[in-house]
Formats: sequence, C-alpha cells, structure tokens
Amino acid sequence: MTASPLTTPLVGKEQFLAEFERAESAFADNGRGWLQPIRREAIHRFAQMGFPTRRNEQWRHTNLAALESQAFRRAPDVSLNEEIVAFARSFLLAEPGALQIVFVNGNFAPELSSLAASDGVRVSPLAMAMLDEGELIRRHLARHARLDERPFVALNTAFLRDGAFVHIPKERRLDAPIHLLFVSTSAAEPFVTHPRNLLIADEGAEAKIVETYAGLSGAAYFTNATTELVVGPAANVEHYKLQFESPAAFHLATIQVRQERASRFASHTLSTGGLLARNDINVALAGEGCEGALHGLYLGAGKQHLDSHTLLEHASPRCSSREVYKGILDGESSAVFNGCIQVHPHAQKTDALQSNKCLLLSDAAAIHTQPQLKIYADDVKCTHGASVGRLDQSALHYLRSRGIAEAEARALMIYAFANEVIDGFRIDSLRERLGRRIVERFQRNGV
Repeated sequence: MTASPLTTPLVGKEQFLAEFERAESAFADNGRGWLQPIRREAIHRFAQMGFPTRRNEQWRHTNLAALESQAFRRAPDVSLNEEIVAFARSFLLAEPGALQIVFVNGNFAPELSSLAASDGVRVSPLAMAMLDEGELIRRHLARHARLDERPFVALNTAFLRDGAFVHIPKERRLDAPIHLLFVSTSAAEPFVTHPRNLLIADEGAEAKIVETYAGLSGAAYFTNATTELVVGPAANVEHYKLQFESPAAFHLATIQVRQERASRFASHTLSTGGLLARNDINVALAGEGCEGALHGLYLGAGKQHLDSHTLLEHASPRCSSREVYKGILDGESSAVFNGCIQVHPHAQKTDALQSNKCLLLSDAAAIHTQPQLKIYADDVKCTHGASVGRLDQSALHYLRSRGIAEAEARALMIYAFANEVIDGFRIDSLRERLGRRIVERFQRNGV
C-alpha cells in the first residue's frame, strides 16, 4: 500500500523549507527581529541551491545522497543524566583557568560551563549576547560567511538560533584557552542542529580558542555548523577545531576567517569522527602584512568519508601563509583534500606554501587530493605539493628487529607521520591527550 502524502516524512531540501515556514514566526522573538531579513535571504538562497550534487565541482568526490535521504527532526531537549555529563566532561580541557561553554543538542548547558571571565572578555551563548551586544553583533554576524555557492552556510543562517559568542577586547592577551564544546546525544529519530559561532579578537588581542564537536556512540544526527572569526589589526588568534562525532553522524562545517592588518591566525584541525564529515575553512588575509597558517589531520576507518576544503585568499600585499594537511586512511574509508591559495592582482610580495600528504593503510582506502594555486599577481613566491603512500616496510622491519611488536611498531610509525600536525598544538594537555588517542586508536585496530 502506498503511504499517504500526509504521513510520508519530507526529506532533503523540502524538509528544511517546510520547517522554516513553521518556525519563522518564533525567530522574531526576544528582540532579534533585525535578523529576519537575513534569515529570509538565507532560506531563499538555500531553496535556489538545494543540496549540492557531484556535478558541482566543489562536491565532485563527496556524495550527499545518504544525508539528503534522511528525515531530520529538530534536536530534542534532554536532561543531563550521568552518561551525558560524564561524556561531556571527558572532552573538557584540563588547562587551569580555561573558559568553557558547553552546548548539548544545540542548547546551552550552564551546569557544564565555566564562564567567569574578566577585563572585558566575553564568552556567552550567542542568543544572550544578541540582546546586549547589539551593535557589535550586527556589525559581524552573517557578514563574513557568504551565502553564495555555500548552501549549508545558507541553511545554518536561516535557522540561526544559538551558539557561542566570544569577544576579546583591545590589547587583551589570554593565557588560558577558551573552549566551545558541542555534544550530541542519542534520540529515537535522527535530528539536526545548526550551531552558529561568532568569535571576535580586537586590535592587539591574543587568544587560543578550541571548538570541539562530539557525539555519543551510535547516535544518528546532522551537525551543520558555521563559525565566523574576526582577527583585528595586530591580533594573534590560534583556533583549534576537533571533530569526534558519532560514527553514524553527518558533520558539515564552515569556518570563515577575516584577518586585518598585521594580524596572525593559525588553524589546527583534527577530524576523526562521523560517517560523512566535511570542513570548509576559508581565510581572507584582508590587511597588509598578515600571517596565516592552516594545519590539519584527518583519520578515517571503516566506511568513513572525510572532506577538507580550504581557501587562503591573499587579498593584500606582503602577506604569508603556510598550509600542511595530513591524512591517515584505513579500511574502506575515503577522503578529499581540496586546498586553494588565491592571490589577488594587487597582493604583491605574497609568500605561500601548501602541502598535503596522505598515508593509506589498506588497499581499499582512497584519497582525492587537489592542491590549487590561483595567482593573479607577478611578484609572489608560491609552492604546493601532494603525496600519497604506504608505511615504509624497511622502517617497520627495523623496528620489529629491535623487539617491538608489529602492531606497536605500526602505531609508532603512524604517530610519527601525524606528529608534524599534532606537535603544533600549543595547548599542552590537548596535545598530550590527542597523541594518546591516535596511538591507542591504531594499536586497538591492529593496523
């Protein structure tokens, strides 16, 4: 018997368009009606673009059919039971004095958060900040992450409700990191969250900001996140993005960064969870004398698909950038690396380097790597390269001849390959924890 149209759940683009119509009136509440035109433009752009297909060059190697066929509900409210609390706390930073803001299924969890800031530093839920930081929020929110050709940024903007707001005032230098933790729990039906983060470092400010996504094992859900990060003149920001989603989850995220004159920005990304995960990291070096760095590590196993798209946009003269991404793939996992360095015509004296290396641990694993240079200036120094290989059997034999078991020897070699990225983590407890996770992961799998 054919199901009635009234009972057949909507999927794909149509489910989100219908949900927006149902929820639109509620968006104008709580003094945030100024966002309505932005939301309407965003849902209009999403309706035009829909879910990208593999005919789209930017999605040629990432098939979203499994995501598009799911019927996602709004994330359920949950009570913080012992399991959820223990799980969330296992990801909290051990650094003394760290400011930590936690969200569970997209909802702020004050019981798990530690937000006692001082000297004008603001870390709060974005929904709360929109009420009393109106001018600053309006100046930056949804102003940097463009909607054109980015359907999931458009979708996130249409459903913009909450996330983290961070403001580091002028010349304020933070020793302890700021941690944004997003936890997803199990539910009877697949659900979706749209975390939206706005991070602002004013002139001369310095900070380390960690953004973590984690889900309970077996939970099926969709995280659609967007982060806008503004690095003011002569500011210095280190941003860490850690993705430990459930093995059944979908994770699509965009990080949009704008750098002002003489600023420094470094991105450190680790992606190891999710059934399908994609990170888009776009950095605009918009002021003269900027320094930008992107470091990434992705670890795939089973049938995971991990997609990394990066853009370093040199829009001003005398800027430098460095990019190193590494991948380790096992089982039938696959990955995409598409890294683009774009140099505008007036961005003379650009110095840019890009590297992508991938280690394949099985015959069924696959990597699609595409480093790109788009250079429209003539006084520049730009290089890029990519390599794909397997474990060095002679080095493995050497370790085994010294009495090291094969599984341990392979894990040590894999860690050595990954260490170039992990060693750049300048938060001690985080670096040590991630190093142990990587070694334990591959020892446990016996690869």
